Amino acid sequence: MINKPSKNSQRQLRHARIRKTLSGTTARPRLSVYRSNTGIYVQVIDDTKGVTLAASSSKDLKIGKTIAAAKQVGMDIAKKALAQGIKAVVFDRSGYLYHGRIKALADAAREAGLQF
Repeated sequence: MINKPSKNSQRQLRHARIRKTLSGTTARPRLSVYRSNTGIYVQVIDDTKGVTLAASSSKDLKIGKTIAAAKQVGMDIAKKALAQGIKAVVFDRSGYLYHGRIKALADAAREAGLQF
């Protein structure tokens, strides 16, 4: 019988492969996205120092898990990053397809002023 690997374990392998080359610096921190069944979470991370500079989630904003919620989270993280003087980031989609909630979050962050 063939054991099919789970979608999440396949995503984690893709994420590990991406993270070999993708890293955030002080000049361009990494915008990391995590999507769960109950919400969407995003962090701006400086990998050289190992510090989270800003974070936002649909749980913090007390909104749902829809595409509209992802847009609000994208606007919120862009606002927090710009308040700290961060204008350019490296987008880390964490192995998720650039579609749906991930795309909505990225587009909203770009509209709010982040460059990536």
